[in-house]
Amino acid sequence: MASVTRLVTAGNRDPAGPPVHENNVWLVGDAEEVIVVDPAHDAAAVADAVAGRRVSAVLLTHGHWDHVRAVPAFAALVGDPPVFLRPEDEFLWKREHADAGFQPLAAGRMFTVAGATLSAVATPGHTPGSTCFVAPELGCVLSGDTLFEGGPGATRWDYSSFEQILSSISEHLLTLPDATAVHPGHGASTTVGTERPSLGQWRARGW
Repeated sequence: MASVTRLVTAGNRDPAGPPVHENNVWLVGDAEEVIVVDPAHDAAAVADAVAGRRVSAVLLTHGHWDHVRAVPAFAALVGDPPVFLRPEDEFLWKREHADAGFQPLAAGRMFTVAGATLSAVATPGHTPGSTCFVAPELGCVLSGDTLFEGGPGATRWDYSSFEQILSSISEHLLTLPDATAVHPGHGASTTVGTERPSLGQWRARGW
C-alpha cells in the first residue's frame, strides 16, 4: 500500500555557499516502487531515501532553481527515470540545465504507484508552469510552492501573478475535501479545511 514520506534537504543559491535553503522532497510509493516529487538540493541524500526502490517517475511542481538543480544528478543515481515538468516553466529549467531535458507534463495526466494515483493539476501563479499533484487515495495534495500553511506562495517575479495564484488555489485546491493534507515544497504541512477560511484575508492583504 502506498504512503507519502517527506525528506528535508538543504542548499544555497550559491552552490559554494552553506546549505541554508530547505526544501521538502516527497516520496510516494511502497517498498518496491516510488515516485519522487521535487528531488531538491542533495541528489545523494534523495537517492539514499529511495533505498534501492524503482523510481517510476520524477515529478516537478515548478522550475525554480531549488526544486530542479539536483534533478539530473539524482536521476542518474536511480536509473534515469523520466522527469516531468510543465513546459511553461522550461525557461526556468534552462537557467539551471542548458543541455538536460525533461518530459512535457500535461495538466490532467495521471501517474499510478503502488495503487495510488497522482493527478497533475495546473496551478499557475507562482510560476507559469506550477503544478500540484492530487492523490485522492492518500488524502493529500503535493502543493509545491502554490499553497503553504498560512497562505499562497510568492508572486514577486515579473512572470508571477497574485491574482492567478489565488484563482488556482480557490478553484483547484480549496475545493478538495477539508481533511485533505496539503504537503508543500517548504515548511510544515496543513489541511484544506484549515486554509480555506483565510482566502479572503489573503486577497485583502495582497500576498
